Amino acid sequence: MGEPKSELLQGTLHLLILKALERGPLHGYAIVRRIEDTSDALLSIEEGSLYPALHRMERRGWIESEWGASEANRRAKYYELTQSGRRQLRDELVAWERSRTAIESVLRAQPRSA
Repeated sequence: MGEPKSELLQGTLHLLILKALERGPLHGYAIVRRIEDTSDALLSIEEGSLYPALHRMERRGWIESEWGASEANRRAKYYELTQSGRRQLRDELVAWERSRTAIESVLRAQPRSA
């Protein structure tokens, strides 16, 4: 049996999707694959989470979509970052770094002596 996949921390889904789209437009399945591939299959996004997140992000103006043909020559909706999405990615990366630093501080804290 393989390693269990990590559960996503609340609030990281948008960050992961924005980061996956940073290098160019992708359809939904390709977004999932990019996240899985770059995390060495430790992170996985379910369709039930991905598509509602994509719709929210599109309503917020962070991404835009266009229909096209996938690698398998199937009709697929491609998502691309907007300028607003690039700014959001930068903001979320800063917030993630602050959270990571805070969590590391808590984990490094020495227990009190009794």
